[in-house]
Amino acid sequence: MPGARTLLLLFVSISAVAHAALVISRDDESLGSQTEARMMKRRSTADEEGKIEVHSVKVDIKVASRFAHTVMTSIVHNGASSSKEVFFDVELPKTAFITNFSMEIDAKTYVGQVKEKEKAKKQYDVAVSRGQTAGLVRASGRKMEKFSVSVNIAADSKVKFKLTYEELLQRKQGQYELMTRVKPKQLIQHFEIVADIYESQGIAFLDAYGTFITNELLPLVEKVVSDTKAHISFSPTLEQQKKCPDCDGTLIDGDFYIKYDVKRETQIGDIQIVNGYFVHFFAPPNLPRVPKSVVFVIDISMSMRGQKIRQTREALLTILSDLYEEDYFGIILFDNRVERMEPSLQQATKENVEKAKDYVRKINERWATNINDAVLEAVKMLSEDKAANRLPERSVPMIILLTDGDPTSGETNPDRIQQNVYNAMGGNITLFCLGFGFDVSYKFLDVMAQQNNGLAKRIYEDSDAALQLHGFYTDVASPLLSEIDVRYQENAVDSLTTNNFKQLFNGSEIVVAGRLSDNDLDNFMVEVFAQGVDEELSFKGRASTQEWDIIFPDQEYIFGDFTERLWAYLTIQQLLNKKETGPVSERENVTAQALELSLKYNFVTPLTSMVVTKPQDEEKDDMLIADKLTEDQRQRPGALGHAPPSTVSHHYHYRPVTSVDGDPHFIVEILEKNDTLCFNIDDAPGTIFNLVKDPVLGVVVNGQTIGDKKVDPGSKINTYFGRFGIVHQKLGIRLEVTTKGILVFQGKVHSTLSWSDTASLKLPSVELQVIKDRSLTVALKDSVKFVIILHKVWEKHPYHQDYLGFYTLDSHFLSPGVHGLLGQFYHGVQFEVSDLREGETPDKPDATMIVKGSELTVTRGWQRDFRWDVKKGENVPCWFIHNNGTGLIDGTPDDYVVSGIFKTS
Repeated sequence: MPGARTLLLLFVSISAVAHAALVISRDDESLGSQTEARMMKRRSTADEEGKIEVHSVKVDIKVASRFAHTVMTSIVHNGASSSKEVFFDVELPKTAFITNFSMEIDAKTYVGQVKEKEKAKKQYDVAVSRGQTAGLVRASGRKMEKFSVSVNIAADSKVKFKLTYEELLQRKQGQYELMTRVKPKQLIQHFEIVADIYESQGIAFLDAYGTFITNELLPLVEKVVSDTKAHISFSPTLEQQKKCPDCDGTLIDGDFYIKYDVKRETQIGDIQIVNGYFVHFFAPPNLPRVPKSVVFVIDISMSMRGQKIRQTREALLTILSDLYEEDYFGIILFDNRVERMEPSLQQATKENVEKAKDYVRKINERWATNINDAVLEAVKMLSEDKAANRLPERSVPMIILLTDGDPTSGETNPDRIQQNVYNAMGGNITLFCLGFGFDVSYKFLDVMAQQNNGLAKRIYEDSDAALQLHGFYTDVASPLLSEIDVRYQENAVDSLTTNNFKQLFNGSEIVVAGRLSDNDLDNFMVEVFAQGVDEELSFKGRASTQEWDIIFPDQEYIFGDFTERLWAYLTIQQLLNKKETGPVSERENVTAQALELSLKYNFVTPLTSMVVTKPQDEEKDDMLIADKLTEDQRQRPGALGHAPPSTVSHHYHYRPVTSVDGDPHFIVEILEKNDTLCFNIDDAPGTIFNLVKDPVLGVVVNGQTIGDKKVDPGSKINTYFGRFGIVHQKLGIRLEVTTKGILVFQGKVHSTLSWSDTASLKLPSVELQVIKDRSLTVALKDSVKFVIILHKVWEKHPYHQDYLGFYTLDSHFLSPGVHGLLGQFYHGVQFEVSDLREGETPDKPDATMIVKGSELTVTRGWQRDFRWDVKKGENVPCWFIHNNGTGLIDGTPDDYVVSGIFKTS
């Protein structure tokens, strides 16, 4: 694409704990972490040209009765004599729905259209084969999704970007929170954040502040709060943004927060009726806490070793300190075995808590993962104690499960485990599931939790994991009501969202929405029944229609029929949950309802996609796709809704994931952009290649190829990897993996594992976990982790035979000096792709790649990644480097041939 590239990054989001980021830069930061030299060079080039101007940035937030509507607008002017490419990135909460996106260029507006995902995918597949498309949405951190788009604008032209998204704020720990991250990296001529909040219950408190706010900027945070309305703005001038009078650096670099809560003066809550739809917020004030009976079910399998188990111990010690004396608690540890701390639940007296802390301090990791028996044991424990009257009559029973992996011992079929747990709980116990890291099947935990009135949460492997665990516990630590049933006058309302709830926790809120059966109805009765700490409770009241323009005469504060859109948002969210957890016979109908509402209200949900057509050149346009990621699609860090090629020149410098699988296909994945390089190595069966060699740490991996059983005359000889040798010289470990079995040598200790059984082996310096006929995980002590996948072929197949795939995890543990066919890519690779053109086949375009000083012709194709689906694999689009990777790999394939499977030099 002609002309220079300029980047405009704007990250914005609103949620209950709404994380947002606004970043604007001329540097190409949206494509990943560039080296400082490259960044300085690009910045210098942009400054010399001085032609690209970010004219304005405005974040406009309106909150009406917890329903947040955000519009992010930016105008960029290209004053250069040639065309320039501008990037627009917005980070939004993963629970929000995009509702609109547009680009206005030269008085022409390009508007995104929301379509059924399957229909959009057909368009996408056609476009991706031509290299004319890009995915717009990717996972970003723990709670965010990043919407990205670029456009080429002509000389002396402007582009106006506008993105809209909506979300229902959730109350957590007694407040709603909106956070906007602002990191412009440059001065903006017109910069503004504006938020208007309208709550008919009245605003109890509101605070607005920024982590970057200096004494000079403090007066610019304007906050006007009346009984029911609040207006917050922050709009520094160009001069006020400067770090110093004579420099271009900006003070705007950090997080801008708005936190508030509403008044709660009536027990029945707040009910608002607007244009035939109503919303009911229920969180009665001054309720006493109900005791809880909680069993903590903790995974201590091999994979929890190291930091995970330390952080789990730390979190449990804090949680035990937070228990109220009237609570009862139990702890169950599990690997392939299940162990109760005590035969029954214990009251949380000071003595019992200290005893439990001593027990927790001694927790260490062991073997496999038997989730089924562990959860059933917790159910049994609660049921036995209740039957024996050892628990308070009205205590709230709950189980909190923490695991970091899939079930590998006992019952391992996820569907059967879910059914077993559902049958055992019988709707009487709430299950919360915490999935530690990305090795766990989040969907499995999420469905199991929702089937049992709870929820799932991912705990990220990070330094604050203990705080994440404690934070989740705090949300559910204080039940106020249980068995809540919200009822409305018969024949008065229909299309209700969920109106039965297992618990109400302190600091949270219940929300029910629906539609009036008769638009002329101006009031109806409301009743709420629930169990309190000592007795059955009931709350009664009457909902009355009020003229909204009387309550809020300033109409600019209100965005459309917010109650109707809130109802649609909540209904879609609940239908999507039922789609996963409800009876199979109902799922098709539930899916159809959710799709119909998504299309009607223009929401980008997991069932729809937004299709954006943008101008490319005089002959063709580009098609862009914005998807809504599910949590499973976020399973990989940096995941994209689609993983496309790009039509423009890209510069990357990332730490990739590398693997070799298939015939043999080497895959080097660029995580941040989800783009991939791939190449094949063809050689005679029996050749041994060095894949990884780290001379500093003494880690070596070699792989030997095998061929087909039979090759027809004149046919190509297909080769695969059938044997791997892993050596850690400093730890004295040698590991040989074949399609027949696994041999481990450490000093005089020789151990054997079979592919035919799920099993674990823990030695002082290495831990191994085999999942039957599927995979082997090799974890070297305080070092790298490898996963070897077994591909089983029908034993009577006339041509093919079993073979292996090799994947590297935690490659950052290896030194910068690591090399090998795979190892040379562990610490990044820089390349540039341009000049996309038609290839030999219509669906595989060619392009020019500059990499390691070579100019190569590469082809867009597909390879399969088996990390997430061992049987079918996942299609991954990649740039294929021809001729055995020549130009991409250092040297030639012959340079990597070694004489023995354990050869280290």
